[in-house]
Amino acid sequence: MREVFGLLGVAAPALAVAQTVPTSAQGDVSLTIYNNDLALVQDVRQMSLPLGRHRQEFPDVSAAIRPETVTLNAGGTGIVEQNFDYDLLTPEKLMDKAVGQTVTLIRGADDKRETATILANNGGTIVRVGDHIEVLQNYGARVLFSSLPPGLRARPTLSVTLDTTAPGTRPVSLSYLSRGFGWKADYVALFDETAGKIDVQGWITLTNNSGTTFDKAKVLLVAGAVGDGNTGYNGGYRAQPPRLPGNRPGIESANRESLGDFYVYPIAGRTTVANAQQKQVSFLDVGGAPATKAYHFRNGWLSSQTEPQSADTVLRFSTSREAGLGDALPAGTVRVYMRDARGQPQFIGENAIGHTPMGSSLALKTGEAFDVKVQPVLEKRERIDSGEWEKSVRYRVTAPGKAPSEVTVETEKVFWRTTMSYKVTNAKAVPVTVEVVQGGLDNWRHDTRVPSESIKGEQRSVDERIWAVPVPANGEATLTVQFDTRY
Repeated sequence: MREVFGLLGVAAPALAVAQTVPTSAQGDVSLTIYNNDLALVQDVRQMSLPLGRHRQEFPDVSAAIRPETVTLNAGGTGIVEQNFDYDLLTPEKLMDKAVGQTVTLIRGADDKRETATILANNGGTIVRVGDHIEVLQNYGARVLFSSLPPGLRARPTLSVTLDTTAPGTRPVSLSYLSRGFGWKADYVALFDETAGKIDVQGWITLTNNSGTTFDKAKVLLVAGAVGDGNTGYNGGYRAQPPRLPGNRPGIESANRESLGDFYVYPIAGRTTVANAQQKQVSFLDVGGAPATKAYHFRNGWLSSQTEPQSADTVLRFSTSREAGLGDALPAGTVRVYMRDARGQPQFIGENAIGHTPMGSSLALKTGEAFDVKVQPVLEKRERIDSGEWEKSVRYRVTAPGKAPSEVTVETEKVFWRTTMSYKVTNAKAVPVTVEVVQGGLDNWRHDTRVPSESIKGEQRSVDERIWAVPVPANGEATLTVQFDTRY
């Protein structure tokens, strides 16, 4: 009988089964990989099927397979039963399965052999040797097994009981969903502020942690979060653009293959997707797209600062066909570089984007400005009696079974007037324009008015108002605004 050898180390059982690693049993493999830890595996194998009911094994399926999603298509064959054998061969599992069995220990410089019975394998291996019991964790030995325990497999295997009415060799198509896969997009952007241009390269980073390698596979990547039945919600990439002026979803159709409401990004040719591997593939390369830099500062409601705060540095560009990158962008991270005085690209910041349709406008914060500061100050809060009255109707029941009577009450409109100032300073040798946003205006039932402002602003939403504040080179500017808020 062939013996199986292993090595038991000092810290913990560490067994290495001396077997020749078999070649993969996979056939023609296609992988459709989604963003949210999910992939569809389609594997077409040429198999010889005998007549009648028999058990057929499919080694080298994903170790993270979802067995309930398995479908099998083979002409003249029906599925009676299927099992996924996920108890894979590892040193620890081998010792677990061997509890109660007799093994041979080899130890010492002279390779002395002793017969032992494995009693337990819990945080250490306990064996009976002759008339005494030992804990092998503290000693170390080689352990010989006469055979592998039943049910322990070296490779993830799907076992299917088939009933074949037409025997012979034919293609058998196996498909299933698997965890352990994912991909994301990464973008390298080189910004030329003087020219107002940006060069962008897009890279797909593909990961496989399924426990299985897929050799020479056709790979499709799907951009978008498909519904996840296990969690009850979409578990995909949920990155959202930051709340900056200039972010607007596009309405142009990208010249890419679509699958339902998702875009498909195929990897050219066939590629090996190895287990525990990251693979990068280029999918976007655009040069000279228009781009601009801006400065942005958002202040919370009634927020006052004793010290000036840095404004955000914002990069703006488009994904439109005519004046932008000309493509739909999968969710990922945009890393921005600029050339220094010596012409070397230097990293200046990064930010995440969500799935972005073609034709979108993007505004990404890349960092905080060193020389451009904003200090918001709450100057004054005072009560304003407007002298305006409004009627409100209240109801009361006069008697059981009768319609309610109406009571009209008049109340005066009372406001609190808030005076804010925003001092903006610029230590740069060129003039800048800073977008100052006051948020929190929706705190009081959408009833906030702006009776005066030193620079004409724009109501961006019920919650925010924005001003474009020009600041001269090596200079400063002050914006003063009054808000009337009704309680």
